[in-house]
Amino acid sequence: MISLTTRFKIILSVLAVILVTGSFILYKKGSTPEGKNEILIKALMQGLSSGHYQPEKVDDSFSKKVFDLYLERLDFNKKFLLASDVEKLRKYETAIDDELRLGSFEFFDLSADIYEQRVKDSEAFYKEILSKPFDFTMQEQIELDGEKLPYAKSKAELQEAWRKQLKYQTLVRVVDMQEEQQKKLEKDPKAEQKSFEQLEKEAREKVMNTYEDLYERLAKINRDDHRSTYINAITNVYDPHTGYFPPKAKADFDINFTGRLEGIGASLQEKDGQIRVMEIVPGSPSYLQGELKPGDIIQKVGQGAEEPILVEGMRLDDAIQYIRGKKGTEVRLTVKKPDGSTKVIPIIRDVIVFEETYAQSALIEDKEKIGYIKLPGFYADFENKNGRFSGEDVKNEIEKLKGAGMDGLVLDLRNNGGGSLSDAVKMAGLFIDQGPIVQVKTAEGRAIVLDDRDPQVQYNGPLVILVNANSASASEILAAAMQDYKRAVIVGSPTFGKGTVQQFFELDEALPAQFNPYKPFGALKLTTQKFYRINGGTTQLRGVTPDVILPDAYAFLEFGEKEQDYPLPFDEIAPASYKPWSNGKLNLQQVKTHSQQRIAKNQSFELIEESAERLKKQSDNTTRSLQLDKYVAEEKKAEAEAKRLEEAKKDIPVLNVHRLQQDLQELGTDTAKIARNKEFIKDLKQDVYLEEAVAIIQEDLR
Repeated sequence: MISLTTRFKIILSVLAVILVTGSFILYKKGSTPEGKNEILIKALMQGLSSGHYQPEKVDDSFSKKVFDLYLERLDFNKKFLLASDVEKLRKYETAIDDELRLGSFEFFDLSADIYEQRVKDSEAFYKEILSKPFDFTMQEQIELDGEKLPYAKSKAELQEAWRKQLKYQTLVRVVDMQEEQQKKLEKDPKAEQKSFEQLEKEAREKVMNTYEDLYERLAKINRDDHRSTYINAITNVYDPHTGYFPPKAKADFDINFTGRLEGIGASLQEKDGQIRVMEIVPGSPSYLQGELKPGDIIQKVGQGAEEPILVEGMRLDDAIQYIRGKKGTEVRLTVKKPDGSTKVIPIIRDVIVFEETYAQSALIEDKEKIGYIKLPGFYADFENKNGRFSGEDVKNEIEKLKGAGMDGLVLDLRNNGGGSLSDAVKMAGLFIDQGPIVQVKTAEGRAIVLDDRDPQVQYNGPLVILVNANSASASEILAAAMQDYKRAVIVGSPTFGKGTVQQFFELDEALPAQFNPYKPFGALKLTTQKFYRINGGTTQLRGVTPDVILPDAYAFLEFGEKEQDYPLPFDEIAPASYKPWSNGKLNLQQVKTHSQQRIAKNQSFELIEESAERLKKQSDNTTRSLQLDKYVAEEKKAEAEAKRLEEAKKDIPVLNVHRLQQDLQELGTDTAKIARNKEFIKDLKQDVYLEEAVAIIQEDLR
């Protein structure tokens, strides 16, 4: 059987012959490679149709999806295009599929022409509007969700939308400056006190500088940059993880993937003109700082004390250039939280602290000794057989905890975005004798069952696995297998729901030598496989539903694979042959009943449920007042509520948690390691989810 990579190359080689003998000829070296975009789009469409796990039928329905997705990304906040522009483009709504077959970019070229002109038109708006003071006594409000806004019917209506946007951004700055001034006066009554008029003028000047920077960057965006946005609207109709990477973007991806980049350590995604945090890299500066979370939207980026620049509407690779930087320097991110609030998060750039990416353990001493293992990711060093592998590390941590006399084990997979599939399989094998762990299926083949073939059981005692909405991929595979075997109680909130596998195909390698004058082309990331549980259901979309669902502050917010554009569906295949674990006493109904009783009496969980409802309410409220007093009152009310809940959390009972002696000895006199260890233990002591996991083991699994 030939590999998918080889088949991909063969198909593109055949396509190359068709292209060369088709409607254009190759140009000699040194000449302008006209026809490159036609080659690119035809190669991509051929690759998508032949290599994708579930190829789309390229027809009028497909065309409409591409049209809607591209339009949404072209001007998500509806601050450039007019309703008449959209109508002009709509005649192509069902013609994109035909253009793709011809290798034509007629629709794209028209959209880019219109967009570029509207960007030039809008430059006059912000300069005129910000030249005069705003009246913050007027009773008016602004809608912040671009999805809820209509396209302006006229230039006058568009200018009014710009006025409200700029007024809101000035208002936010004025209030921040007032608060900053008040803090200085509290420290020093003789400090300079500026009038409201002075502060308002300074705020407008800062907003003006922000937009001048923005328009300088917009002027540098060329037609090929816009084309990448269009092409990715096409690829993302197949699924959200399939995409086109131009040569520069692919290079940026490779730097991020190797982990050698000095920066903040966050996986970012550009969606609807916004830079969204998808994952925090374990051991990274963002991970250690603790405030940046998946789901946050980065609005501005500032270098230390410098004025921040606006990154909304910016290409992802351009935004990354501002976020990354030298070790030891500070970046200040202005982020919009899922509840609609904004926060400035200062992060000192650094390289990854690798010790934080590895499995760590602790011992909880309550009525009994309960072992705890935190696994930030399923890491593996395939280039070094003596390197670190998560499966082997967890095995070693289990041995240490067994040596300390543990009576039960909590494996923490919260915020674990996945990683090495082979290590997930090996880890599952530590808890069962042998059998299937996961099924992997390609588009054209039968499902391949990945087994644990080692009959040895490393640990056969009570087991609880903690998960949350950021537990994805390999985390879901391990949790699902343990749930299907009835080997562990899965506790927490429903997982992310990513059950697909992607593979990169370098177009330059796939296209033969006669296309060298046109290279580089970049790469195509394709979804080529799907994961299935041993019970037959895929982890795609549904993820893993815990046996015991605990209250979660983000429970009501939209998150996970199901919230992406055009995710692949949930489906089922034949289950693998396996026998549930029979060595333990697992009465799930009893576990659930007792847990519900404890949750009902637990004030901490009451607070979390209250937080979840508040977050949902704030998230749904996407309008803000543009009247100063009312805006300040709304912000103070939200801050007071958040502070009340934060203060109440301090009353959470403290668990008796400590590191094993040999782990403490390994810290030595390294002050940085000692400080991180202190934080590690401090967080565990007041972890209400861990408290419930311990209670489940002690009351129902012993």
